[in-house]
Amino acid sequence: MSDTIDKQLARGGQFLVKETRSEDIFTPEDFTEEQIMMRDSVKEFIDREVWPNKERFEKKDYAFTEEAMRKAGELGFLGVAVPEEYGGLGMGFVDTMLVCDYISGATGSFSTAFGAHTGIGTMPITLYGTEEQKLKYVPKLASGEWFGAYCLTEPGAGSDANSGKTKAVLSEDGTHYKITGQKMWISNAGFCSLFIVFARIEDDKNITGFIVENDPSNGISLGEEEHKLGIRASSTRQVFFNETKVPVENMLSERGNGFKIAMNALNVGRIKLAAACLDAQRRVTSGAAKYANERIQFNTPIANFGAIRAKLAEMATNCYAGESACYRAAKNIQDRIAARVANGESHQDAELKGVEEFAIECSILKVAVSEDIQNCSDEGIQIFGGMGFSEDTPMESAWRDARIARIYEGTNEINRMLSVGMLIKKAMKGHVDLLGPAMKVAEELMGIPSFDTPDYSELFAEEKEMIGKLKKAFLMVAGSAVQKYGPDLDQHQQLLMAAADILIEIYMAESVVLRTEKLAKNKGTGNVKEQIAMAQLYLYHAVDLVNTKGKEGIASFAESDEQRMMMMGLRRFTKYNNMPNVVALRETIAAKIVAENSYPY
Repeated sequence: MSDTIDKQLARGGQFLVKETRSEDIFTPEDFTEEQIMMRDSVKEFIDREVWPNKERFEKKDYAFTEEAMRKAGELGFLGVAVPEEYGGLGMGFVDTMLVCDYISGATGSFSTAFGAHTGIGTMPITLYGTEEQKLKYVPKLASGEWFGAYCLTEPGAGSDANSGKTKAVLSEDGTHYKITGQKMWISNAGFCSLFIVFARIEDDKNITGFIVENDPSNGISLGEEEHKLGIRASSTRQVFFNETKVPVENMLSERGNGFKIAMNALNVGRIKLAAACLDAQRRVTSGAAKYANERIQFNTPIANFGAIRAKLAEMATNCYAGESACYRAAKNIQDRIAARVANGESHQDAELKGVEEFAIECSILKVAVSEDIQNCSDEGIQIFGGMGFSEDTPMESAWRDARIARIYEGTNEINRMLSVGMLIKKAMKGHVDLLGPAMKVAEELMGIPSFDTPDYSELFAEEKEMIGKLKKAFLMVAGSAVQKYGPDLDQHQQLLMAAADILIEIYMAESVVLRTEKLAKNKGTGNVKEQIAMAQLYLYHAVDLVNTKGKEGIASFAESDEQRMMMMGLRRFTKYNNMPNVVALRETIAAKIVAENSYPY
């Protein structure tokens, strides 16, 4: 890719060391008319076909999940990300995020079936398949005639995906491989037509990917449906392969490339999973607001109580921040894909490299938004009180469905460590300059702080300065940790986790402030006071968390004078000049939600 294109576009991880202007980010307010039409048609489908039938999903009606998936296929929703030449709609990355977002809010069962099919079930073929493989399989997957599943996890290989024991042995005549092994937690296994299977050939260091048609007469058998905490009507079974014959032409990409395929498929899956948690938050927040307005206690709706209003404000704020960060990253990926295509790369290569470029952000979003939906649904139950614990209200199933989001597509612990690890690798390759800024922060710590009174007359002037200081806090902690431990840093997982939490909060807080600044410039400050309050409230919590995690990190590796100096720096980097009135911010946000009787943003 030419240097000019590279300089014009943001790079993954660069948000940490490069100032981003609000004009340069994409926000949900920037959706085109076509995107809004697509969003509305998806919402209409969910409100017509899925939401009224929540009970069927909770009662493990797997056949109904399959039926709803077929209807989604007929409407073209399964082929949004698939290029037109293979029967899809060929829409951009932002559009695919949008569909994933709004199709996923009603029930985790359908959301999981949709995500597993369109993401890890179909994408490996569109991104790594030969032309023959794509022409043979992708149109059937895009239309919903066939459904896909993804067979990576094994009883002994979960987070350590490359340690799988499933074997692929080449036949004597060289025409096919015989696959033998056991896979578990396979979404869509009960009704899929095709598996993406990962197996090891001989003693290869890395696994290899295969496209395997689901034919029970070919040594394929299924375990019983798993009994799960949530996503109850998502078909989840073990899959057993017993010398299953797979033609050599069904190898996906090259021998030994399976681990790379798996990791890149998961990068796409992670950002899509974040999007899939957004509409659930909107619906839970709206449901909680409606109940709070209707529930009378002490002769008044509970929506009038500050304790309830605080919960609604926090739920809405986290959802708004998640939207801000997800669509910011999605557009960055889309721009990078478009630039690579314009530079002569195939769409296949462009999409792979475009998503890979922002793998850090994909991991950040997966962690942040999956934890937000869990907290949101938990508070939803609390607002409903005893009724929230009952299966008669939607909060109970929302809470159960939310729990899996912190586990699949790589656990949140793995993703936390990945985000920092990938950032350090990028720095070592020279893709993101962390060393220069980290050295400047070290120099700043030795210098005398400025006592000038800053000018904060412009909207978000102090907030943006605070975000800059949080970045310095990360560079101080991570820079010193890298200096101390070097390549052994990955052995210090608790330190990495603390650094990751700082990194996550920086990206999320910056995204919500930039989105709101852009909104205020377009609509006028007076018209977006609730959004301004949400940006300020989110940042307040981010500063608090950076302070806590920074102390934890510093105390774990620094001693004596070095520790005292870094703690002093952390205090400086997490100190407001003007502390926000948190209660007033929450009240501003909640007043709008209660008045609108829903999540109104």
